[in-house]
Amino acid sequence: MHVINPFKKKASRKPAKSLWRKGLDATAAVVLASSLSGAAFAGQPYTPTQGQKTMANDLSARSRDIHWPNGFDPETADLFAHNELLIRASCETVWNHIVDAGRWPQWYPNSKDVSLLDGAKTLGPNVRWRWTTFGFSIESQVHEYVRNSRLGWYGYPPGAKPAFYHTWLLQPRADSCLVVMEEAGVGEAVAQFRKADEGRMHRGHDLWLATLKWMSEGP
Repeated sequence: MHVINPFKKKASRKPAKSLWRKGLDATAAVVLASSLSGAAFAGQPYTPTQGQKTMANDLSARSRDIHWPNGFDPETADLFAHNELLIRASCETVWNHIVDAGRWPQWYPNSKDVSLLDGAKTLGPNVRWRWTTFGFSIESQVHEYVRNSRLGWYGYPPGAKPAFYHTWLLQPRADSCLVVMEEAGVGEAVAQFRKADEGRMHRGHDLWLATLKWMSEGP
């Protein structure tokens, strides 16, 4: 049986120059530099060292408030990543940056070629879009949408069944917003992705949260 492999295209190593010109804060700069260097971003095999995130680490930290669709239970998934960050901005401000997918490439260097389908302007219920992330061209579709609170979407090679489920959970904390991001992946190709570099998705999502924080908190 032929298995569609979404992991054929090599990741780009082009830096997000616009972020450097605008003065990316120190935390985001460190994450960006490490994520775009060598094996860290290209997905080349490496051996985790003490302190680096593994799937077991992420599973132990996972949020029990996430809503998972059938087939994407983190405990049985072939790949899982958990990331979270406190952002000193309202959850509404954070949310508006997340759902404005067409602008992601302007501040999140692990995304490009974002094209919303069917006339959509921003992410909303059942909205579909095509984009490139981790160097792979995929299609995504929103599954869960609760304004300023919950967002979840499927990811898959165009024409194939879902291989990933990506979630956002935004929780108000005084004058800040706790942003939880989790993703589960299933299938043979996903398992190979994990085997090649188990921490790659976690690092990519750390970068996403760091640049989201920078965008949301402003100058």
